[in-house]
Amino acid sequence: MTKRREPMDRVIESALQPGRFIGWSEGGAFVSGLGDLEREIAALTASSPARAVALYEAFIAACNLKAEEIDDSDGQFGRFAGSLFCGWIQARQAAGSDPEATAEILLAWMKNDDYGFCNELGSDAVKVLDSAGMAAFERAVRVRFEASCGKREQKTGNYIRDQWGQILRSIYAQQRSVEKYLDLTARTGLTQPDCETIATMLQAKRKPNDALSWLERGIEMENAGSFRTGASYKLVGMRRALLAKLGRGREALDSAWAEFQAHPSKFAYDELLRYIPRSERGSWHEKAMAMSEQADLASLIELWIGVKETERLVERLNRVSDPELEGLSHYVTEPAAKHLARTHPAVAAKVFRALCLRILYAAKSKYYHEALANLEEARRCYQSAGLDERWRELVTEIRREHHRKSGFMPGFEAIVAGKRARMESSLLDRARKQWARKAKP
Repeated sequence: MTKRREPMDRVIESALQPGRFIGWSEGGAFVSGLGDLEREIAALTASSPARAVALYEAFIAACNLKAEEIDDSDGQFGRFAGSLFCGWIQARQAAGSDPEATAEILLAWMKNDDYGFCNELGSDAVKVLDSAGMAAFERAVRVRFEASCGKREQKTGNYIRDQWGQILRSIYAQQRSVEKYLDLTARTGLTQPDCETIATMLQAKRKPNDALSWLERGIEMENAGSFRTGASYKLVGMRRALLAKLGRGREALDSAWAEFQAHPSKFAYDELLRYIPRSERGSWHEKAMAMSEQADLASLIELWIGVKETERLVERLNRVSDPELEGLSHYVTEPAAKHLARTHPAVAAKVFRALCLRILYAAKSKYYHEALANLEEARRCYQSAGLDERWRELVTEIRREHHRKSGFMPGFEAIVAGKRARMESSLLDRARKQWARKAKP
């Protein structure tokens, strides 16, 4: 008798579109459709767990086969395929499957992972394993960790040991086992992220003072004079929050103020605000703004726009030289130009001018359309501010310095003549116009 085919097989196969290459622009919609299918399989776990297990296994294997037929530059497909293992674990647990076998299969997939789908599986699996599954997974990983401890590879050093050690860290953090975690770090070395994890576990165990000690230990690991890493920034922030909970709000405020003084920014200001009593915010704001005047302009634009210190921003931009302004990234200066265009057109014109000339002096022809857009805004702001002479000076400068930039000058002359600049349309724009012409009856 012919075995009846699983009805969902056709659905999985249809969703994966075998034989068809999925381009980068199609990836999001493609993965979204696969997500809808995964939710259908997950819904079977409660009523038909064995069937869900088989479907997850087919789906995971099919994703591996599809990997060569998709541009996964942004990693969406890989992350989705890796997430399927968590559903598979939950289905196996619901089906009463052997936890030892589950652990061994997981580790086999991690070993034979050709496409990086399992890169985060060690930390993800521990979030869905039940107590029996976690114990089995821990034993299996521990065996491999111990086997790797005495084998230092010539080229990779302790990479294999550290790989298994990282999975054990995820297991012990999920178990909130401080003792096991400390034993592991004694053998592999203590890092700043370890201090953060240990402190988090101790807070969960309602041991805030012990947690604080570990945060401070992690902060002290920062090399003197080095740039602060993301890990240490997080440790410092956690320490402040914990100090406030322990009734040591003044210390938290002092820490936030020191951070703001060292690196004035919108982020540092918001952090400072968290620890200032509401009744004192006015005076602290003035103190912070006065101090920020000494910082570099690049870090201040976002801050001053965010806290509505427009006059400070205008005064600083009036003082800054044109070459210095042209040297700043457009990510920094463009928000300032747009923010000031209506209320302070003269200053906005200066910034739009810098945005345009920055592109021209760098000869970045693929951004000439942006330069022209900025030039149009500069012209409008000069006119609004009654600075027609400044506009004429800019026109003269561009004609003198950039007249050989053939990709820019036609649009430039159109703007000078009071017309809108016209850039060559893109291939697709031209294709759509051709379609419209040819589609006419």
